Amino acid sequence: MTDLEARWRRALLPKTATLTETIENLNAVGIRLVLCVHADGRLYGSVTDGDLRRGLLRGLSMEDAVSEIANPNPLVVPEGTDREIVRALMVANKVQQVPVVDPAGRPVGLHLWDTLDTPPERDNVMVIMAGGKGTRLRPYTESCPKPMLPVAGKPLLQHIVERARSQGISRFVISLNYLGQMIRDHFGDGAALGVRIDYVTEDAPLGTAGALALLDPRPELPFLVTNGDVLTDIDYGEVLEFRARHEAAAVMAVRVYEWANPFGVVEMDGVDIAGFVEKPVIRSHINAGIYAFLPDALDHLERNSPCDMPTLFDRLREAGRRTVAFPMHEPWLDVGRPDDLTLARASLEDEA
Repeated sequence: MTDLEARWRRALLPKTATLTETIENLNAVGIRLVLCVHADGRLYGSVTDGDLRRGLLRGLSMEDAVSEIANPNPLVVPEGTDREIVRALMVANKVQQVPVVDPAGRPVGLHLWDTLDTPPERDNVMVIMAGGKGTRLRPYTESCPKPMLPVAGKPLLQHIVERARSQGISRFVISLNYLGQMIRDHFGDGAALGVRIDYVTEDAPLGTAGALALLDPRPELPFLVTNGDVLTDIDYGEVLEFRARHEAAAVMAVRVYEWANPFGVVEMDGVDIAGFVEKPVIRSHINAGIYAFLPDALDHLERNSPCDMPTLFDRLREAGRRTVAFPMHEPWLDVGRPDDLTLARASLEDEA
């Protein structure tokens, strides 16, 4: 059995599987596609990252069935279809995976776009916010900026740069403040990593967005922003494409956060008991610290004036500009506390 065959067979899920199981499968198998099947093995539908995000935006819960979001009419080809015909179908339909089915409609193979692992070079700039003091990570950050804390043999910030570079991004601006010279000394102009790195320096802390007003020259294309303490497998190109598709001035990546109330909740109508909910799960979307902006979003900032990201998004909305949320399901970790640092080190060392 070839590696590809083993992988697509792992991507088969019953149509009754939950969204949680679907996300785990997408992340584990790595072909960015799940094939939902009937009990008899016939193809029910396909699920891509985009299908999943649209389902999350509709308010589906993680326990809903994957059949709620599956495309019931995916592009498929019969066995023996010429490879060049498959390529032409992929181009015409703008897809990167095409299942192969037998006469009964059961998946028996999968075509993947040959250049999937060779991302296009992007001229978009990525701004990395690396000026925070990391007070919650003391004593680790007393003499080292948080983005320079070692994780699996290299600084946290280097993991971010290298992942973005693997996705075709080669231009970076790093915002510095606390112990910023250590970051300059390590990365220099970025040539050692095959990228170009420029810097802006906050003379005083400017919040999570204020440093963007220091960009000189301003980006000419839509640009990315990420916190310097976020480890994730997100596809930054998808964030840029999501912004373009929704014609938005700004995009904020968000994650579903679930909190289980440890107590039974009594529902009240005045002093009357209206009902009971046993240990309810509260779901909300949290800011994942990854963004994409149009260049003119910077018009809503003032140089050397503090501003945080929620305020910038509020200003854009008040000006009539569209701001949208990019629901992400990819592995994500905000390295803000000692436990997070321990988890990051363990997870990346396991991958090494």
